[in-house]
Amino acid sequence: MTEKPVYSTDPDFCAACRRSPCTCTDPAKRRQTEPVRLEFRRGAKGSGVTALSRLNMHPSLKETLVSELKKRFGCGGTVKDGVVELQGDRRDPLEAWLKAEGYKVKRIGG
Repeated sequence: MTEKPVYSTDPDFCAACRRSPCTCTDPAKRRQTEPVRLEFRRGAKGSGVTALSRLNMHPSLKETLVSELKKRFGCGGTVKDGVVELQGDRRDPLEAWLKAEGYKVKRIGG
């Protein structure tokens, strides 16, 4: 019987194959064990925020991801409390990009 860790701080640890570094061949299985949440929130002013949560990723890699998404979609963005936020309604192009990368996406709200 193999022992499975309860929690790992290793950013390269894979929950699907329980190894570090990951040896999975399926990219969707390697990256995410549950669907990421994609929602749009309206603020008091402005055009709102597209929020991407439940992303199983090291915080420093989320900063890198935000930088790439800002360049790709031509908008501002940040990481707040582990949630990736992009300015404006970017749900459709972000969902298409995430699915192309192998993530499972669950839209929340409208």
